[in-house]
Amino acid sequence: MNIFRDVKTDLVRILETMVAKGILPDGLDLSRVTVESPKERAHGDMATNAAMVLCKQAGMKPRDLADILAKALPDSDLIASAEIAGPGFINMRLMESVWFDVLRGILRLNTAYGDSDMGTGTKVNVEYVSANPTGPLHIGHARGAVVGDALAGLLLKAGYDVCKEYWVNDAGSQIDSLGWAVYWRYLELLDPKAYAITDEDAIKAFTVEMGAPDRELEYRGEYLIPAAQAVLDTFGESLISRGADGAVKPVPVSQWLDPIRLVAVEKMLDLIKADLAVMGIVQDVFTSERDIIQSGKVDSVLSYLKEKDMVYRGILEPPKGQKLDDWEPREQTLFRSTQFGDDVDRPLQKSDGSWTYFASDIAYHREKYLRGFKRQINVWGADHGGYVKRMQAAVQAASQGEAALTIKLCQMVRLLDKGEPMKMSKRAGNFVTLRDLEAAVGKDVVRFYLLTRKPDAPLDFDLTAVKEQSRDNMVFYVQYAHARTHSVFRMADEQMPDLDVSDAALAAADLAALSGPAEEQLLRLMAEWPRIVESAAEAEEPHRIAYYLYDLASTFHGWWTQGREDTALRVIHPEEPDVTQARLALVMAVRIVIASGLSVFGVQPRNELN
Repeated sequence: MNIFRDVKTDLVRILETMVAKGILPDGLDLSRVTVESPKERAHGDMATNAAMVLCKQAGMKPRDLADILAKALPDSDLIASAEIAGPGFINMRLMESVWFDVLRGILRLNTAYGDSDMGTGTKVNVEYVSANPTGPLHIGHARGAVVGDALAGLLLKAGYDVCKEYWVNDAGSQIDSLGWAVYWRYLELLDPKAYAITDEDAIKAFTVEMGAPDRELEYRGEYLIPAAQAVLDTFGESLISRGADGAVKPVPVSQWLDPIRLVAVEKMLDLIKADLAVMGIVQDVFTSERDIIQSGKVDSVLSYLKEKDMVYRGILEPPKGQKLDDWEPREQTLFRSTQFGDDVDRPLQKSDGSWTYFASDIAYHREKYLRGFKRQINVWGADHGGYVKRMQAAVQAASQGEAALTIKLCQMVRLLDKGEPMKMSKRAGNFVTLRDLEAAVGKDVVRFYLLTRKPDAPLDFDLTAVKEQSRDNMVFYVQYAHARTHSVFRMADEQMPDLDVSDAALAAADLAALSGPAEEQLLRLMAEWPRIVESAAEAEEPHRIAYYLYDLASTFHGWWTQGREDTALRVIHPEEPDVTQARLALVMAVRIVIASGLSVFGVQPRNELN
């Protein structure tokens, strides 16, 4: 149910009738005709640009066309009157019964109110989180996780067929570093004294002897111990040797790195999935970079691009600002990304002949395209901004222009407590995990609060401020509105125990009692919910939902507060059951719309607040 769409349908029907009668010419392009809320509520209930966008095709001045159209609009069963504003915009006032029909529709549909068929089942792939599987998720991953999941929920509500995906980067140097760290923990389990994680001299000797690329252990957290235990349970002591004295000795890297990497990645993914589940996030597909490479899909996509003359051997210009003495020109395999708007062509192979991360990323996105996803959305951290153009170029090339990639960049979240920054360090293992964050303030607070700003805007997350019970806290204020609706019904039950407040009774209530300005404002605001869903989905901006819910909550609280100052405006009137029933129907509708909005965010509405 979408009253804006219904009014536009009537408007188009009236225009088509005018064409049929010869008042307007054939062939009018009605695609740019819109029906929206007017900037000033006093100007009417809805406004249309029809005369402005059709005047040229009709061969008329905007106001002349507006005058004809304004006189015809009241023929609609929905539109009571229409008047011209400015150069040719038309403001419309709807029949009072329309708003009551909207309210009854909300009560009938419940939280399905706002569901849209706009997406027509179009397949959309939303990839988000995709953190290297080297440890538990922390607050640095939280924003992308929440934004991606909420965007997926929004697109689902708007009628799209959504796949939520995680790209597992399990083939790069970071996984080698993970393997080294888990092997050390494995040694530590077998001989805690000789291989203590705190023994820097022993670690240095080990990394030098084994030939570790970075000569250190990059990861030190205790979260690696279960992975090391899994290695021990799986392989026993087959990945070490013992000296004559029984002392534990590491074996050559070639004997342990591959098996340990496999076990470590599996355990880290189990940890990541559990972290996401704590936040209410369950993704549909986890695609392995290692599998993409080993299955030959990188070779396949590069052969495809070569056939299309998108790959060549060449020498790149030195990076701007780099001294020529430091620049070593080298012939490389390059992708012609500049043909698609990128700044430079991009390397596909490293000097050792292995594929670059970019090459496997091209193969992965082509794989998504071959799975039927012509619309792809990636949610990345802002530090990946320099990667956007090349990846969008690659998707165009790998799909012959049939697929499009949108990338949402999320700025980092600054974690505070009482205004003071909290430090994080993944190397040391003492970072604030996603689980820590959930335990401190709750899943729903984290999810909602991280959606109160556009993802490309910086965000401070203060552990104390997000729990404050004030109007300035959007999370609390929206949840308080939902809880208040339950409180109102409890009060009604206490004061009017014989009043019928069943769904059927509320739907049949005499809504003519809802005539106050605040009540009318609530009705109009709730009527906008389906349009908000569609516009937010079209813009791929779930944060719009947070602002809408806050506006609805504020309006509801304001209406309720009026009853404290004027008894005639109170919801519950024991001596006027019809008025009470009508206002309770309005309260129930507010509850439903808030719950519908929170469901997009994956947030559980609160029935009571402590």
